[in-house]
Amino acid sequence: MFAQERHDRIAELVGAQGRVGVNELAELFSITQETVRRDLASLETGRILRRVHGGAVALDRLSRSEPSLSERQGRRLEDKRRIAAAAMSLIPHTPTVSVLLDSGSTTAALADRLAAWTPANPGDELLAITNSLPIASALSTNAHLLLDIVGGRVRALTSAVVGARATEQLGALRPDIAFIGANGIHADFGLSTPDPVEAATKAAMVRAARQTVILADASKLGAETLVRFATLEEIDTLITTAAPAPDLAAALAGAGVEVVLA
Repeated sequence: MFAQERHDRIAELVGAQGRVGVNELAELFSITQETVRRDLASLETGRILRRVHGGAVALDRLSRSEPSLSERQGRRLEDKRRIAAAAMSLIPHTPTVSVLLDSGSTTAALADRLAAWTPANPGDELLAITNSLPIASALSTNAHLLLDIVGGRVRALTSAVVGARATEQLGALRPDIAFIGANGIHADFGLSTPDPVEAATKAAMVRAARQTVILADASKLGAETLVRFATLEEIDTLITTAAPAPDLAAALAGAGVEVVLA
C-alpha cells in the first residue's frame, strides 16, 4: 500500500473512531511503529488529526474544540432523534412535572418532541425551563406548556444563556428532571465541555435537579474536553447510542449510572 493510501485510510479511521493507536495501525498495515509515527506527523502537519501519546485523535476531540450550534444541528440527526425519544419516556406522567433543558443540539431534538406535548389528563401541567434561546423559541409555540427561560449573558457560539446571573437563578430551582448535554464522558475525568462559563452553568443544573439525565451520542463516549462540570457519581442516567467501552462501562456501573441505549 502506498503512503497516500495509508494516510487516507488513517484519516477515515480517525474520523469514524475519534482516536487511533500506533500499535493498532502498525498491525493493521503491517508496518513499523516508526512508519506509523511518520504517517501521523504528516497528517498532523496537514491538519487532519492531532498526535497524542500512543496515537492520534480527531481534531474535534481536542480539549477546546467546539463546533457552533448550527454546525452540530446537522450532524448525527438519527442518533439525536433516538436519544430524544428515549428521553421523552423518562418524563413522569404526573399531574405536575418540571423539566430543565440544557442548551445543545441533542436537547434541541428533545425540545422538538416537547413542542408537540399535550396533557394526558385535563389540568396536567408540564413546566419546561431552559437556558437555550432556540429551545425556548421552539417550546413557545406550544400553548399547553408552561415555559421559563433562565436569564443572563448569551454565548453566541451555542445560543446558551450563561454566567453568574444564570447560575444564581438555577441555584434557586429544584426541577424534577434535568436533561443535559456533554462534549465528553470519560471514565476518570467525568463529564466535560470546552468552555469554563458554560461548564459552570451545566454544573449548576446538575446540582439543581432531583434527577440528572445526560443526552450524548456515542461520539462523546471516552472523550475529554477542557472543563469538567460533573463527576459520574453526580448523574443518574446516560442516554446514548452505543455501548460504552469496558473501562467507561465499569466506571458508570460503579457510579450507579443507568445506561440507556437509544
